[in-house]
Amino acid sequence: MIFDEPKGKVWLYTTPTDMRKSYHGLTGLVRTEMNLDELSGDYFVFVNRNKTQLKMLYFERTGFCLWGKRLEQGQFPLQGLAEGSMQLSWTDLKLFLEGIKVEKARYSKRWHYSQDE
Repeated sequence: MIFDEPKGKVWLYTTPTDMRKSYHGLTGLVRTEMNLDELSGDYFVFVNRNKTQLKMLYFERTGFCLWGKRLEQGQFPLQGLAEGSMQLSWTDLKLFLEGIKVEKARYSKRWHYSQDE
């Protein structure tokens, strides 16, 4: 991918989205349907009804960025997800973009640096 690991959260909008929408249409979805702030620096991922196209919207210091991906074969793994929005980890986003659906995962405890300590 062309961007670094996000500092904000990653949100997946699981309801099918019209891929003709651009900046204004997608920011409207973020604001009204997801009830989130489009200027927060979070990443918002939208997928079409056929699950073959994806758009990602995010805000950087100087303005909105829109990133798209169209699959030539296969579909993005959205089966079994309820319509609405859900938060993804950066790893989950990378797996989603590659078409990998993790059915069951066991995470080991990892040390996490906190500036409050």
